[in-house]
Amino acid sequence: MKNKYPTYGFFLVLLMVFSSCKNEADYHTITDKIEAEQKPYHGDLTSEELLTGTELIKITEGEFTFLIPERKGQVKSFACIECHSKPLQQMGNGKETKAHWDIKINHASVASMNCATCHNPENMNNFNSLTGKDIDFNLSHKLCAQCHSSQFEDWKGGAHGKKVAGWAPPRASMTCVNCHNPHSPSFEPRWPVQFNTQKVIERNEGLEH
Repeated sequence: MKNKYPTYGFFLVLLMVFSSCKNEADYHTITDKIEAEQKPYHGDLTSEELLTGTELIKITEGEFTFLIPERKGQVKSFACIECHSKPLQQMGNGKETKAHWDIKINHASVASMNCATCHNPENMNNFNSLTGKDIDFNLSHKLCAQCHSSQFEDWKGGAHGKKVAGWAPPRASMTCVNCHNPHSPSFEPRWPVQFNTQKVIERNEGLEH
């Protein structure tokens, strides 16, 4: 049986071909197409309610903009210039004094790192970069990034560290010092939690009765 509408059928096929070519031409790579057509998995979920009452500041690192905890308000002895009213070298009194006697540096060798490696001896309210630039206390991650560049890149993208609330937007991430002690950043070794076989036996016996 012959098609009563050969022109219509031909036109429909032609339209499909051209439409397909046009859509594919909109993307340079398959990755571009995936990124353009994907939908956020979290839907309408949001972390807004979980972030209420948390002091956060917005930062931009490279292509990423997100929130981090405010730091200055959490440091009990800030502002530092309340005590460090003069540059460090002018505050000596001829004796070996240590105001921060409870802090021990276990970060690198003493030959390569001391307090003034990170703290600005001219203005203790700021950190000190390796090139002598001021770094704000709220942006301490910039200090860590100078040596720990691979971890910093992972952290920017969300692959390293913990979230303040959850994975749903807005993104709020813990900073380096929220998890690591900056003076002794390695985590202390500890024994794994032991599996209590006796408790399991008692629990199973209780279920049987």
